[in-house]
Amino acid sequence: MTLKDFYAKAVRVGMENDPRGVDAAKADMAAAKKQYGELKEKEREYFDVARLENPYADTRILNGPEEVELKRIMAGIDMGEGELVLADRLNEKGRGIDAVITHHPGGHALAQLPLVMNIQSGIYASVGVPIGQAESVLAPRIDEVTSRLQPVNHQRSTDAARLLELPFMCMHTVADNCVATFLADLFDNEKPEKLGDIMELLHAIPEFAIARREQTGPVLEVGKDKSSVGKVVVEMTGGTEGAKEMYAKLARSGVSTVVGMHYSKEHLEAAKEEHLNVVLAGHISSDNLGLNLLFDACFGDKVEVIQASGFRRVGRKPVEKPRISSD
Repeated sequence: MTLKDFYAKAVRVGMENDPRGVDAAKADMAAAKKQYGELKEKEREYFDVARLENPYADTRILNGPEEVELKRIMAGIDMGEGELVLADRLNEKGRGIDAVITHHPGGHALAQLPLVMNIQSGIYASVGVPIGQAESVLAPRIDEVTSRLQPVNHQRSTDAARLLELPFMCMHTVADNCVATFLADLFDNEKPEKLGDIMELLHAIPEFAIARREQTGPVLEVGKDKSSVGKVVVEMTGGTEGAKEMYAKLARSGVSTVVGMHYSKEHLEAAKEEHLNVVLAGHISSDNLGLNLLFDACFGDKVEVIQASGFRRVGRKPVEKPRISSD
């Protein structure tokens, strides 16, 4: 498998696991093609043409060569300049790392992260929030994230990879889609009735069990073990944290419980005001689950993975689906 093959397979897996459905991902690509087609010729050189075949702008090959054969990769949640130098040092010691994979994006993929935030609108629409309202509430938050990212030095890690001649790729939303769909399917199949049931399901997942041992396991932020779950929405993909104003819309649509990677104080307060239960699954542990599911789907055990930057490789053959105990 080459880096290019891995990238293409990851995009396909991300689309297959898009919580909005594959058609929505294809519609995003169609919209990008329409936008590109309407550009004047002199403007086209500034368009990221990867958007024509990949609906997730935060998933990109940041440094090639794309044809490098992958036998061993180094993967982590946040792979910056330090981790790239570490990979180079390990190669000096004979480890033979063919490419470095980071979950969180860098380079032009980080600059374009706001483009994937509209995924959130589709997720909220699927649980009953009118799509127009979801898009309207989310729009100011997208503008906020765009402004926050503008002064960032996006190219630091990409430049380090280039100077060290290390193939480098980021896989953000494609992995987040995997964990979002995995957990949504799990809750749909197991139908947990109480928040304690959700916690039991999460605790049975290896990545969250590892996080518990590392003192960063799932937490009930709002609600009690015996609180009823009701309608649940999984907030695990869409670039970054959405709009806190969305919780009022979710409550009015009948949602009782939200399960996500991380929540700011402001978001927790907004959820409390709407009497929503909040389950914080954990940021890094959720990212671990997403990457592991993605790696399983793309190459299984055919590529060796050196674990770094908070990543713990857990393989599934077949995919395990924990069950609520009968106790």
